[in-house]
Amino acid sequence: MTYLSNRTVSKLQEAVDLPDLGGTRYTLVRHIARGGMGAVYLVEDTNLGRQVAMKVLDTTIESEELSARLRKEAQIVATLEHPGIVPLHDVGVLPDGRLYYTMKYVQGKQLDEYVTTEMSIAERLRVFQKICEAVAFAHSKHIIHRDLKPQNVMVGSFGEVLVMDWGVAKHLHDTTSASAPISGASSGTSTTLHGTVIGTPAYMSPEQQRGEANTADERSDVFSLGAILNFLLSGLRKSNPKIHKSIEAVCLKALSLNTDERYGSVTAMSADITRFLDGEPVSAYKESLMERTDRWVGKNRFLVFLILAYLLMRVLLLVASGR
Repeated sequence: MTYLSNRTVSKLQEAVDLPDLGGTRYTLVRHIARGGMGAVYLVEDTNLGRQVAMKVLDTTIESEELSARLRKEAQIVATLEHPGIVPLHDVGVLPDGRLYYTMKYVQGKQLDEYVTTEMSIAERLRVFQKICEAVAFAHSKHIIHRDLKPQNVMVGSFGEVLVMDWGVAKHLHDTTSASAPISGASSGTSTTLHGTVIGTPAYMSPEQQRGEANTADERSDVFSLGAILNFLLSGLRKSNPKIHKSIEAVCLKALSLNTDERYGSVTAMSADITRFLDGEPVSAYKESLMERTDRWVGKNRFLVFLILAYLLMRVLLLVASGR
C-alpha cells in the first residue's frame, strides 16, 4: 500500500478545491486566501482584461444555507458604494455549482503591516479617519461590520484605505443576518444564533464576547474602532509614553465596557479626532485651565511670538528713551 505525505494530500485538496471556471469569463491566476466560508482567488476577467478577486464557497462546507449567506454578503457589499469599501463586480454560480462573487483586487498592505515606527501620530490618525468614514457610511445604510480589525483594513499603493471582509456584517433591520452556525471557520470568527460569539477576540465588543451578537449595534463597531485606534497608538507609546491625554481619552471612551458611555456614532468619534488634529478640545476629555492655556499657546505660536516681540520692542524703546 502506498501512503501519501501530508504535503501531497494538501496539494490534492487544493486541486480539488480550485474553482471550475470553464465556460465563464474568468481564468484562474492564483489562490489568495482562505476564510470561514470559502476561498479567495485572483482571476483574470477576460471580457474587460483586468484582474479581480473572486470569493468562492468552500466545497467542504457547501450547503444551501451557506450559499444564501455568501449571497447575503454579496448583497450587503453591493449596497455599500463608497471609496473606502471594496466594490463588487459580479455574482453568480460556477459550473461546479458553487456560488461566487468578484470584487476589486486591492494591491497594498494590511493596516498592521502598513503602520511603521516612522509614522507620526497625525499620519496614523488620518488613516484612522478614513476607516471611520467607510464604517460611518455603512452605518448610514443600517449595516454594521462586526469584525473590524487591522487585518480587515487594506491600505493601497496610493494611500487609499479600504475596509474589507463584510462576511459577518449585519443589516440592523434584517433579522436573518445571523442565524444558524457555520462550521469549519478558520478565521477566528463565527456567525451563529444569539449566544455564540461573532468577531475577533482582541477587537470585538464586550456584548459580542458575551454572545449577544444579535443585539449589537453601531456602538459595537465603535468599540472595535477604539481597539484599532489603541493599536495605532501602541506603536507610539513605546517611544513616547506620554501620548497626549486628549487622544488617549478618545480611545478610552470608544473602548468603554458600557455601550451608553461610548460614542453614540462613528461620526462623533471621528469629529473628536478632527478636533485633536486641529488643536481644538475634544469632547472626551475635560481640560484644566493650564492645559487649555498650553493648547492655545501651542496652536497660536506665531501670534504669541508676535505679541512677545512687540512687548520686547516696547521695553527696548522705553529703555532707550531713558524712561
